[in-house]
Amino acid sequence: MNIESLLRDNIKTIKAYSSARDEYQDASADMVFIDANENPFQTNVNRYPDPQQTKVKEHLSDIKGISASQILLGNGSDEVLDLLFRAFCEPKQDNVITLPPTYGMYKVLADLNAINIISVELDINFEPKVSEILEAQNENSKILFLCSPNNPTANSFNTSKVEELIKSFKGIVVIDEAYIDFSSQESWISRLNDFPNLIVTQTLSKAYGLAGIRLGICYASEFIISILNKIKPPYNVNQLTQNKAIERLTRLDEVNKEVDLILYQRELLREQLSEIAFIKTIYPSDANFILVKVDNANLRYSQLVEKGIVVRKRTTQPLCENCLRFTVGTEEENKILIKTLNQLS
Repeated sequence: MNIESLLRDNIKTIKAYSSARDEYQDASADMVFIDANENPFQTNVNRYPDPQQTKVKEHLSDIKGISASQILLGNGSDEVLDLLFRAFCEPKQDNVITLPPTYGMYKVLADLNAINIISVELDINFEPKVSEILEAQNENSKILFLCSPNNPTANSFNTSKVEELIKSFKGIVVIDEAYIDFSSQESWISRLNDFPNLIVTQTLSKAYGLAGIRLGICYASEFIISILNKIKPPYNVNQLTQNKAIERLTRLDEVNKEVDLILYQRELLREQLSEIAFIKTIYPSDANFILVKVDNANLRYSQLVEKGIVVRKRTTQPLCENCLRFTVGTEEENKILIKTLNQLS
């Protein structure tokens, strides 16, 4: 597949802004820096951050077993996704394909960039309808978004179906793996070199517990990463975010321990939810949350809020009528949830 042919014409020739830190990269060197119009007085953040986040990428490269040249970092995954729209989708001309129910920002970003959306609902098992998706694409279909594990349904998509879509879709396939650390499936990062049109996005917001620093990650071919680097803002990831990310990435034992605790609590929560009379269905989960169907989602949501518990109401989403989404909390939070649910009438 010729990925360059999928790019917007203006992106093919665009020249990236060259910041002071791009031109002289070793900001840690013992030099006099009077090139970037910075305040010279030391505040620990008076200097501009590394525009390529080199140290963060080095840690991710070691952890994921992928070259740093195949990694792009963004101000949350939402910025990464927005860059993909800007690189590949011509406003008011191209379209993307989404598979509802799914992450709502795909539609928001499409609307923001004046890109049409083709929606192909998942089947009743929350799996992609491969043939319908491939039939729905046209010459202006540039990106197919696959959220796996999916939000809000919590399931991972069938591997063979995903592979068929990557091979047969004529544009870019983005697999959103925000919840991959809670999944029993292997990340699609391991297949990046097999498919030039594959992009995988991940985040430090979930398993790493860093939602507040807003750090999203894009893994793709060197060519795609080079294009995204040309169009990203020069200092899109601030120094405090980079420092906190490095701190957490060097403490993987803690991260893995927390993931194990969440997985244990997830299964315990499933067992306890099964005993609640008004919960009709508990869907399989490969994420850090559980989707359930109840008798009356609006009623149960309001009752829980009155009791001081905020869950996510998903009943307006396709295939999710009367569904609530419970994030797996701490042991104490989960006990409070179950106790409260048992008290509702």
